Amino acid sequence: MDVKSAEFIISNTDYKKCPESKLPEYAFIGRSNVGKSSLINMLCNRKDLAMTSSKPGKTLLINHFLINNNWHLVDLPGYGYATAGKKMRDKLQEMIESYILYREQLTCLFLLIDCRHEPQKIDLDFMEWLGENGVPFCIVFTKLDKLTHAKGVSNVQAYKDKLKEQWEELPTIFLTSSEKRNGREDILNYIAEVNKTL
Repeated sequence: MDVKSAEFIISNTDYKKCPESKLPEYAFIGRSNVGKSSLINMLCNRKDLAMTSSKPGKTLLINHFLINNNWHLVDLPGYGYATAGKKMRDKLQEMIESYILYREQLTCLFLLIDCRHEPQKIDLDFMEWLGENGVPFCIVFTKLDKLTHAKGVSNVQAYKDKLKEQWEELPTIFLTSSEKRNGREDILNYIAEVNKTL
């Protein structure tokens, strides 16, 4: 899929205020500092479509972008903010969960995982919650350029092995590097294929 156009549509704090269009939505989520904004910019061929920041937790709203006039890319707030107070964390969690559970246009959730780390309980718990609620999702490993090829492969395999303890069938997995633009075509082609079935 070629991304010919990508435009910001709206930001808000409530799934009920999201665009009323019937277009499919592909949402991106991950823990703070996982490289979500960089990945979105890389996918859309834009430097500053999503705001990147060295400070984790920049995305505090549900952000809608219209891609090629036929689907929405949705940038969701991250989870597991170390710096946010409990009240803010609870508010963000409610915003994220209500969007994921009640937004009918949500077609697939892309869950971003930093491949440099061991499997984290917070990510595994989130996947379990998605599974329990029947939410279709894919896993996107980010920052593969920060490791040697062998170490990246071994970390991803460790994650798969951990998941197989709980899951009979693993979700679709993508390996990406925003710096080197790895995984871009795989994700966009996946979205194009899903769109054909709708």
